[in-house]
Amino acid sequence: MPPQLKAEVNVMPRVVQGDLQSLPPEARDFIESNAKLCQPESIHICDGSEEENKKILDIMVEQGMIKKLSKYENCWLALTDPRDVARIESKTVIITQEQRDTTPIPKSGTSQLGRWMSEEDFEKAFNTRFPGCMQGRTMYVIPFSMGPIESPLSKIGIELTDSPYVVASMRIMTRMGTAALKSLSNRDFVKCLHSVGCPLPLKEPLINNWPCNPELTLIAHLPDRREIISFGSGYGGNSLLGKKCFALRIASRIAKEEGWLAEHMLILGITNPEGEKKYFAAAFPSACGKTNLAMMNPSLAGWKIECVGDDIAWMKFDEQGNLRAINPENGFFGVAPGTSVKTNPNAIKTIFKNTIFTNVAETSDGGVYWEGIDEPLTPGVTVTSWKNKNWTPDKGEPCAHPNSRFCTPASQCPIMDPAWESPEGVPIEGIIFGGRRPAGVPLVYEAFNWQHGVFIGAAMRSEATAAAEHKGKIIMHDPFAMRPFFGYNFGKYLAHWLSMAHRPAAKLPRIFHVNWFRKNSQGKFLWPGYGENSRVLEWMFNRIEGKAPAKPTAIGYIPADTALNLKGLEDVNLTELFDISKEFWEKEVEEIKRYFEVQVNADLPYEIEREMLALEMRIKQL
Repeated sequence: MPPQLKAEVNVMPRVVQGDLQSLPPEARDFIESNAKLCQPESIHICDGSEEENKKILDIMVEQGMIKKLSKYENCWLALTDPRDVARIESKTVIITQEQRDTTPIPKSGTSQLGRWMSEEDFEKAFNTRFPGCMQGRTMYVIPFSMGPIESPLSKIGIELTDSPYVVASMRIMTRMGTAALKSLSNRDFVKCLHSVGCPLPLKEPLINNWPCNPELTLIAHLPDRREIISFGSGYGGNSLLGKKCFALRIASRIAKEEGWLAEHMLILGITNPEGEKKYFAAAFPSACGKTNLAMMNPSLAGWKIECVGDDIAWMKFDEQGNLRAINPENGFFGVAPGTSVKTNPNAIKTIFKNTIFTNVAETSDGGVYWEGIDEPLTPGVTVTSWKNKNWTPDKGEPCAHPNSRFCTPASQCPIMDPAWESPEGVPIEGIIFGGRRPAGVPLVYEAFNWQHGVFIGAAMRSEATAAAEHKGKIIMHDPFAMRPFFGYNFGKYLAHWLSMAHRPAAKLPRIFHVNWFRKNSQGKFLWPGYGENSRVLEWMFNRIEGKAPAKPTAIGYIPADTALNLKGLEDVNLTELFDISKEFWEKEVEEIKRYFEVQVNADLPYEIEREMLALEMRIKQL
């Protein structure tokens, strides 16, 4: 931990569950020093049992933090303080000695590739927040594994928190409890400290019985010390520290040092009618249909898709040169609005038991409701919005928050891949990048080679989403869909990706880019999407097999005229879908070039610069 103020009361709180003395010394020191600092009333070492989970849920019901949804089996609804509803990029920082270790130094303005805080500023921020911050509350000790406990690709963490909501959610999202604790003995662990920042007695009443401290919210990462320190927010991305904080920001830095990749990617398996199977990893910014793709019902007869993970992939080359991937998570923390039987039937089959819903609307018969659920309300059933007000469709505002969530066990998904918990991971043969681009970008194209593929990932752009505090629909740069999640300098991250090509015997996956969201001049989508996206996956699958024809264009290979299987699809205008407009791409090249020059500046690898120039030349020749 950073230098700490001496606690006013240097007395260890009583341990109400578990045995501190049985823990390895480093774990015990971590817990004791923070207990003395934060001064909780008691310490509870989590075992992850069903019995414990019931007690935690009962505590939250008693505190008014959650309510039972009587329509479903073991499902719960939490409504947060309206000031605590999303990740807050402006308050999410990485602490390193030099700014350039965290982000490239931009040519002008501030970096959009992460926020750096100096060690001195962090020490001050820490010391104004944490002393006494858990008074009157229980400090829960959550030992957890990111990835299957026995996997060589997995990592262990311990999160200290004063939020029972975090305990219940981490039990779903990670392998949490006794098994993780047992595997601690001789392993390093990531130290995670979280407080809602509301010591008891309260100075002011809570909103929705949801403790948080928005004025002092700070989510800090100390990669050199493998520490995550979060204060003031109870919302998932800021408080479930195994998720983006550990699995991406800290893990990407560990991955750089250990020679692997920690990525914001789904993992899916696809099997053709002949029974041949391939695995793909795919990076999409929030709200681009990532969970829908991971759980897709393919429209093509005889094809099967199975889900390994919907959000994060840890990937490492094995001794045979295969890129092996695990999903480090144990659950889905999905965006509820837009999830329906049409868009994601497998999610709908997953989420109505053992699930914590946050900031969705509630129906008077004990169910949930949100925009795009596509289910008519039973006559006489009324809706209460996430703001706890009576709601009708004519209210002019959404019934569920745009970033409302379901937190649900992955094992309940009917199409989980049989190898989803395989310790060695699954072999990745294709990597897909994608974004929400209404204009100019074709349905699918393939990179010419690995370097060109890394450039395509670096140049990703997409409409901004509600998952963070950005408002409105603007096209934002989101390289690798990792812009808010890089754990170190993006230029060095690109160099790390490029270095994979120099690994002896590495079987480099093919790299593709997709865009399901292109529109025509009337603003209508040109591609039906959802299950029909399996047609694009079929082309990729066959490209890897060396069977599907393609034609080179200025931006990459696109399907040859008859290569995309459109059997049974009507009114698909391939000419518009694959049009590569010189005017559009000249502007696109200028945007990407300016972004690299300003944001990545001196840290842009020369291979990316070379790809940029090559693209520019090819566009000129259109």
